[in-house]
Amino acid sequence: MRFGSLRSRSSIHGHYLKRKLSLMGIGSGEGSSLRNSPSFQYKSAGAGWSHLDEDHCICGKPNANLSLWRFTFNRAQSQLHYQYVNEDDHDDQQGLDFPGGRVTFTSEMRFISESAGKRVSCYRVLDDDGDPIMKSSVEVQVTKEIATKMYSDMVTLQMMDTMLYEAQRQGRISFYVTTMGEEATNIASAAALSSDDIVLPQYREPGVVLWRGFTMQDFANQCFGNKSDYGKGRQMPIHYGSNKHNYFTVSSPISTQLPQAVGVAYSLKMDKRDACVVTFFGDGGSSEGDCHAGLNFAAVMEAPMIFICRNNGWAIGTPIQEQFRSDGIVVKGQAYGIRSIRVDGNDALAVYSAIRQAREMAITEQRPILVEVLTYRVGHHSTSDDSTKYRASNEIEYWKKERSPLNRFRKWVERNGWWNDTADSELRNSVKKLLLQAIQAAEKTEKPPLAELFTDVYDEPPENLKEQEKLLRETTGKHPQDYPSEVPI
Repeated sequence: MRFGSLRSRSSIHGHYLKRKLSLMGIGSGEGSSLRNSPSFQYKSAGAGWSHLDEDHCICGKPNANLSLWRFTFNRAQSQLHYQYVNEDDHDDQQGLDFPGGRVTFTSEMRFISESAGKRVSCYRVLDDDGDPIMKSSVEVQVTKEIATKMYSDMVTLQMMDTMLYEAQRQGRISFYVTTMGEEATNIASAAALSSDDIVLPQYREPGVVLWRGFTMQDFANQCFGNKSDYGKGRQMPIHYGSNKHNYFTVSSPISTQLPQAVGVAYSLKMDKRDACVVTFFGDGGSSEGDCHAGLNFAAVMEAPMIFICRNNGWAIGTPIQEQFRSDGIVVKGQAYGIRSIRVDGNDALAVYSAIRQAREMAITEQRPILVEVLTYRVGHHSTSDDSTKYRASNEIEYWKKERSPLNRFRKWVERNGWWNDTADSELRNSVKKLLLQAIQAAEKTEKPPLAELFTDVYDEPPENLKEQEKLLRETTGKHPQDYPSEVPI
């Protein structure tokens, strides 16, 4: 598993950097603060340089000197980088000391290519039959407890989607969005995080809060908008949120959560918290201005966070080839100075491994990480959509059956002796029973009173809000037949 380098040429040998640091008076000499700092060594990390302890493990909590050290190292590395490139390529020696680093001159006019020629590879652990790929199998250590919970939650998520989707089709709830085909991205990413990590979702990540303990009853209450709903019935169905589970409430506008997530991550950085922020968005969301603002903001502020892009092939009816000309989303990371990786989103072990490593880097190195997961939206965009109008039915069936993340992960779990047909049948029967009970209970629970529309924003409601409430009550009194009778006035 390799995260993309932030520089096009960053394979610089250690002795070159040490020599340059020495010439700058850094890391040598009795007066050097770095030399006397505990557990400060330098070691080539392939994609760059890391702050390492005596055992060569990434370490260190964020502190007041971290930004200064990183600036010094980047400046030294940058200067050596250009010297090393010039010596190697026999290019012109003249350059410009420009803000951000030295830029060398060249007499050859060359435009940067719009494409690298070869697409960025996709990290995976399991092949399509659920067998581990030999080279990557040693990187992922998942216990029986974690593996069986991952599979159980993936099944639960799929069954919940099926039953609540049908409830909408029956007219019992107004709207629904499924995660079918993206179960591994939901559950495996959640399994790799800590409960202290803060999540700002898009709207196709209910599996994350499911993993953290959001119950079937909680999901049903929100979709039916009853008085037990944490949002008091003010949001559309599937707009879940839970302070208890560090899960920000879903917001419909696309990509607005990205710059907000950077602000949350920066607050963790200021408080020196041992946690990070994770935010999700889709391939369509990458076309929004908020996405680019969020990526740049995070890079400049060195925010400890993970951007997870679910590239599922379709932004409602817009295919990715009409969404952008770049090689997906992963390549955008380098443009903003963000370390990035592309992952097989239908491989639960690959997602788990990549997000766990991304979290480690985000916290210990105080930096943002971009993860693009390649998956596929098997279901319609929402209950307001008919995806067969813009994509072939056999394409959907292929991804549903041949590339199912549940089937692939189940094969691996079964080969480990941790799962069997009996356990699977018992799980599905139990989940179905719980879901039916939750839906029936949520449907019978009273709706929030009308007054709740005007609370929780102002300590003392302003006059215009009082006037609106008065007008609404007068209108419902005059035309009671036009308002739902189950809502208490």
